[in-house]
Amino acid sequence: MDRQDNATAQQRQDAAKRAGDSEAVTSDSQASRSMAEFAGQPMQTTRIDMDQPARITRSDVVYRGAIFTVEDRTASLNTRDGKPLNIRRQVVVHAPSVVMLVHDVHRDRYLAEREYRAGSNTFAYGIPAGLMDEGENPEQAAVRELREETGVEADSADSQIDHVGDFYSSEGMSDELVHIMVLHLSTWREAPRHFDADEYVESAWVSWDELNRLPINSSNPVIAIQYEALRRLRLQLSQRR
Repeated sequence: MDRQDNATAQQRQDAAKRAGDSEAVTSDSQASRSMAEFAGQPMQTTRIDMDQPARITRSDVVYRGAIFTVEDRTASLNTRDGKPLNIRRQVVVHAPSVVMLVHDVHRDRYLAEREYRAGSNTFAYGIPAGLMDEGENPEQAAVRELREETGVEADSADSQIDHVGDFYSSEGMSDELVHIMVLHLSTWREAPRHFDADEYVESAWVSWDELNRLPINSSNPVIAIQYEALRRLRLQLSQRR
């Protein structure tokens, strides 16, 4: 997970905006259905017409860091009487990222990590993750991050990737879109790891039971692990038939 200078960080943020824009197309098409259609029963409404898209009318960068920026945005919402209503929000603009649960198929073991996380101020347990670089797709970013962070170089021709889904980390305050997947590796080889000067990551292969006993509190790894739990359960049920 190489931390780049501000210029590269800006490229990542531009990529994040493009990813967010493309995601918005999908989200808008699904969100075109009203809440009443989903609920199928009377519901509480507001003065805002939520079937009409919001518009960002102003955005000012109030902080620029190595990894993300903070923007002070004004959004224009449509009311039911046709009048616009402006609201103000602060948004963390963050590059898209990948989170991957890595499975050694033949040994039936999973790759776990531990490193310092500033948000929780703890040495947190988790699974490999990292930012997408300019021009990468999620699969390319996952393979690169896995190699750089853990020294595990996957054989792409002999691997299976389960795409769990794409999720916003915290859509109320950030545009970070996380691509979550499970990598099933039939073969892999060791490669040199590459860290930032102030980055320290421990990694180890653990059993499925050991993985589930780890105190993992971050939502994205939990989503990946729960997805894999369902796959393992379906496999067990099919073997009993």
